[in-house]
Amino acid sequence: MNQTHDTHHDLLVVLGPTATGKTKLAVQLANRLDGEIISADSRQVYRGMDIGTGKDLKEYDINGKKIPYHLIDIIEPIEEYNVFQFQKDFNKAFTKIQDQQKLPILCGGTGFYIKATLMNFHLPAVEPDKELRQGLEDWTFEDLIQEFESIALKTLKNHPIDTKRRVIRAIEIAMNSEKEVGNTMYHNLQSKIQNPIVFGIEYPRDMIREQITERLFDRLDQGMINEVEKLLDNGITHKRLESFGLEYRFISLHLRGQLTQAEMIEKLNTAIHQFAKRQMTFFRNIEKNGISIHWVPKGNVGKAMDILKRR
Repeated sequence: MNQTHDTHHDLLVVLGPTATGKTKLAVQLANRLDGEIISADSRQVYRGMDIGTGKDLKEYDINGKKIPYHLIDIIEPIEEYNVFQFQKDFNKAFTKIQDQQKLPILCGGTGFYIKATLMNFHLPAVEPDKELRQGLEDWTFEDLIQEFESIALKTLKNHPIDTKRRVIRAIEIAMNSEKEVGNTMYHNLQSKIQNPIVFGIEYPRDMIREQITERLFDRLDQGMINEVEKLLDNGITHKRLESFGLEYRFISLHLRGQLTQAEMIEKLNTAIHQFAKRQMTFFRNIEKNGISIHWVPKGNVGKAMDILKRR
């Protein structure tokens, strides 16, 4: 490719836990390096889920320049989306951006999407098993995890299981793998990515905690509860909302009268803090798997650019 941007890398990745300003850093890098952003967020693909997923689309406008983005607002909340579909969509966006001689920048907090991209995972297109899902729906979260761990191949152990919906999906894939005796679930693909570089945003833990809580109240002020009510008015069920986890799960419980608003805020705040810890654990684990992450203090774009120059 005849690159016009000032780096020999063909993919930049910006990752980090929630509420650390990933979009802001990605947009600043895109502005300086003539790039376009590919979202690696498992919930931002859904239309109408804006505040709760933190799309922050205004951030893609920098100094009057609109930075193009991909894989945001591409399907309806009633539809299913998984890492297999993400891989296909990523490849299309990556190729399109390269063909325009722009720099692809993958940005997000869904660690498994990023890992699948960088490590060239190939997952089978396992069709949803409605009967299996119905049978597992009433299981407790803990029992589902135990079932998954008892049947999963070693290569599936890193599958995201942070929500009930994802554990059920992981069981679906694991059960399908048993039908393919002798086959592994992951295969190396002919990767289009030749020389990626990964940036991670790093903050002291106490600052992340403060930012999470501050952002939660900001989103409530922006109308996050009204956003969930609108989804319900548009036919999205409470059961479906719960499957999205975090904001949508706890606000759904509140709207059904199972939590007061104060209880909802307290429990949601705690859950987001726990989620941020799991994200960091996942990112540290992928470092152990051979993916080098260049940690950028507080997402400082100047320090990120310095790292690029040294590379």
